[in-house]
Parts: sequence; structure tokens; C-alpha cells
Amino acid sequence: QCENILGYFVNVERIPNSCSDSPNRIFLKNRKILLNLSMAYYRVNISAYNEAGESPQAVYIVPEFSATDLPGQIHVKRQGTNAVVTWTPEYNPRCFVIDWGTGKEDMHMKIITTATGNFTLDSFQPYKLYKIMVHTSDVCQCESFIGHEKTFGVTRFYFVEGVPRTGPTNVTVLNITKHSALVKWNEIAAEDCLGFLRGYRISYTDSSRKKSPTVTLNSSTTSYLLTGLKEKTVYRVQISGFTDAGEGPLTLSQPFSTPKYGTVEPLCNCITQHES
Repeated sequence: QCENILGYFVNVERIPNSCSDSPNRIFLKNRKILLNLSMAYYRVNISAYNEAGESPQAVYIVPEFSATDLPGQIHVKRQGTNAVVTWTPEYNPRCFVIDWGTGKEDMHMKIITTATGNFTLDSFQPYKLYKIMVHTSDVCQCESFIGHEKTFGVTRFYFVEGVPRTGPTNVTVLNITKHSALVKWNEIAAEDCLGFLRGYRISYTDSSRKKSPTVTLNSSTTSYLLTGLKEKTVYRVQISGFTDAGEGPLTLSQPFSTPKYGTVEPLCNCITQHES
């Protein structure tokens, strides 16, 4: 029935929405709309209509924006069972709007109509990464935030940090020579860090169980060249991640063997069965 479409209804809903009013409904004749939005989460519902009525809605979640080039910075500090958010506003808008939560399905919203540079938030749990956003608006009616709200600052916050519950994944050893080997790995997933990942630690031992000094790397590094190795020697390497709360578990031991000449492929991590 596309040829019979008369127009479209677009509902733009802020997430979270503490307002009791229904979302903004926009009437369109064509299939394009320009929305001036803050960095809060938004849900867009689109339906078509004709003389017979309105179609089911198509639902679109606006992707998360990257927090770049924002006018201000916000700071968060734990205080007892709550967290205090502070910022220095460039001017005094009619209101501030604060969002905090672990994601679009778990966000809280608070409208502050007094001139202030701090606010106390609650409903935090340990070991979870929270996103906190401060927005400004000169129009403070609930239904009017869309198009008037501007994001002042965004930050991430752990109420209580823990140690990573896993090590990095896919640890491999490449480019093995007589005296060096390249170790590569995949970073620890954000949900497994349980705190802000500060870096990685690499430890390795040779076949005589002699342990080499632990190498500490920053969190953006996912490869490292081991040097000073002995030729024709089996090594085992393990990696862990750490936060301010401490070090997480080591990965499974990854074996490799240095050659007497040239380069070799890493050893497979397998067990062979011998007849007695």
C-alpha cells in the first residue's frame, strides 16, 4: 500500500524520560527529518498513515555519540553510599539535566532548576561501569527538551572497582627467532574488567622454570616483543590485566620454542598420549 501513503508520524522519546507527557509527535510528508539532539539516549518511532489508518511503528534507537569536543568537564567522587557530581558551568542555564546509569536500559534522570555546580546521585552498584552526563537547557518543560538540550560533559565512573575476572583472550606467539618472540593478544572485554583497566603484565618462564622479570604495559598495548631469549629453549608465557584494585587471573600457559637456527612456528598447546 506504499502508493497510498499520505504521510508519516515520528515520535521522538528521550531515554530515560521522567516526564509524564507523551513523546513529541512530528508530522512529515517526506522520508527525512533532521533532529537536533543532545548526547542522551533517544528512541525514534516512525509510522506511516493513509486513509485507512496508521501502520505499526518502526523503532530506531539513536546510536551512542562519542564524547568529543564538549564544552565542559564533570567530576565524580564517591561519598558514602552515594556519588557527588561536580562541574563548573560556563553560564547559568534555566536548568541542568543529569543522566546516570549503565546503559540505555538502565538510566536515571534528574532535572535541577537551581543554580548549582554539584549534585548527589544514588542507585550505584559495585564493579559496574556507569555513564554520567550533564546537559543544559534554557527550556525546562519536560516536553521541550528535544531540540533545546545541550550536553555539557560526559564521564565514566565505577562506584567500587574490582580486579579483572579474566585475562586477555587469543594469546599467540609469532615471529619466533633464536632470541626473540612476538606475543599478541586481544584486549580484555569491558564487561570483564570490573574497573578501569590500567594495563597488562606479562610473565614467562623457560624449561628450567627460571622466571624472567615481569613486563608491565599500558592498557592500549596488545602486543610485545620478548627479547634476550635463549636458543633451542621451550618457554611458557602468561598475561594478566590489572586495575587500581589489583591484578586479575593469568591466562593459560602458552608454550613456544626458540630454534637453534632461523625462525619457527609456535608449539601447539596439546597433550600427546604414549603407550606404556
